[in-house]
Amino acid sequence: MSNLEILTLLELAEGSPKDRARQRAGAVATATGSLVRWFGTIGQRYLLLLLFLALWETAPRLGLIDVTFLPPFSEVIAAGWQLAQTGELYDDVGASLLRALSGFLIAIALFVPLGVLTGWYARLGDLLNQIIEIARNTAPLALLPVFILLLGIGELSKVTMVVYSCAWPLLLNTIAAVRQVDPLLVKSARTMGATPSQLFRKVILPASLPTIFVGIRLASASAMLVLVASEMVGAKSGLGYLIINSQYSFLIPQMYFGILGITVIGLVFNAILEALERRLMRWKAPAV
Repeated sequence: MSNLEILTLLELAEGSPKDRARQRAGAVATATGSLVRWFGTIGQRYLLLLLFLALWETAPRLGLIDVTFLPPFSEVIAAGWQLAQTGELYDDVGASLLRALSGFLIAIALFVPLGVLTGWYARLGDLLNQIIEIARNTAPLALLPVFILLLGIGELSKVTMVVYSCAWPLLLNTIAAVRQVDPLLVKSARTMGATPSQLFRKVILPASLPTIFVGIRLASASAMLVLVASEMVGAKSGLGYLIINSQYSFLIPQMYFGILGITVIGLVFNAILEALERRLMRWKAPAV
């Protein structure tokens, strides 16, 4: 077989140049379409956020808002970059995260089991009901001076404030979750000979998890709120300290960046909790 015949056979196997060009054009069109659809999805999901940031950037530059009190978004980000370069940002974020996570995890370890017991045993619920009602209607921030007087201005008072603020969303949602378990499920499990531990692991806990996670997510928001307020009063580090110190020093871009930092941490907390909830409740049918 000659070289010409071999080349001809190869061209027939690969297709004509026009066919190859059409294939490349089709692949490019498919990739472009996928990219456009991806940008469209992102645009729909974050349209309001992008519009808000665009308004924040342009309004001060156009003189619609005094730039002294509301600097453009780009200046706020630049101030945050300067804080990151000096290392101050990492110290403040690390201090706030340590306090928030410590108090949040301690509250979960203490009050979720207490909520399960209170919701399951009616007598215990009746005994603790009045104490819970009084304590949950006492604002945590109103008790901040008390915690500082009793525990000082160190880390203990701040972590304790976080624990106290997280306690009531966790406790109330856990009690409600246990009490709302379908009695037919409990009766059926007992009829089939389930032991108390099996009843808890196989029926009570799975049925209660969705509502318990609502309390956990509410508690995470309360943790950051109370922590920032306590850091503004008596602290030398943390995002709350960064915000109030920047205000006193009239470093307004840094102040706004501290506020953005708290928002981002709250969103990350919520995303992590949502992912954990989906993983623990894979048995749950998705909402239509």
